Amino acid sequence: MCSDTQMSACVVYITLKFPSMIKQFDCQFIPDEKLTNDVSSLLNEYPRQAIDNLLWSDNGYFPQVEFSMAYTAHSFLLKYFVKEKYPVATHTQVNDLVYKDSCVEFFVSFDNGANYYNLEFNCLGTPYGAYGAGNPGRAELPVDVVNQIKVSTFINDVEIEGVTEWEISLDIPFSVFIYENVTSLKSTACKANFYKCGDETPEPHYLSWNNILSSRPNFHVPEFFGSIKFM
Repeated sequence: MCSDTQMSACVVYITLKFPSMIKQFDCQFIPDEKLTNDVSSLLNEYPRQAIDNLLWSDNGYFPQVEFSMAYTAHSFLLKYFVKEKYPVATHTQVNDLVYKDSCVEFFVSFDNGANYYNLEFNCLGTPYGAYGAGNPGRAELPVDVVNQIKVSTFINDVEIEGVTEWEISLDIPFSVFIYENVTSLKSTACKANFYKCGDETPEPHYLSWNNILSSRPNFHVPEFFGSIKFM
């Protein structure tokens, strides 16, 4: 058993010792001839992954969140499916602090976690992008780069009081990853995690796809990223 002072080192050791603790999925390739302008409908046909690790919360509130993902010769295609109470969206400018709103996030590393990109979107589709080795010390991506991401959203109130279903579909070109030279992902892999949060919503919450072992809210932990294999 680890002492308190050894706990952080022990957590990383356990994660690395038992690879089964790390989630992974196979990301399917879509050739250009099968692409449509309707990314949202296209991604409805692909397997969904659950963002189902509820972190740093004891209030019992548990939004339902899934995502589906594919890739093309020039971009990631990513869609989130969210069902939550009282969503909030107050930030409307690129690189605003959208994590305070009802927000979904995609963190991805192409160098085994040494550096990674965080791409974040509130339920209106307002984007935020940054890059670096950790937090603090991250560099925001230029606005014109973040604006290359094609975003579409759909919001629907359901019959249960206060509950809203919303979807966001993203076409993220490789050119957004300005610190890499991503030309093709075929037969490669990367580290990534997928999140749902809402720091300043009526029910603050934090969810992750791959679990995070941390005593405080922090998504900037690449040692707990999962794995994506590009088929």
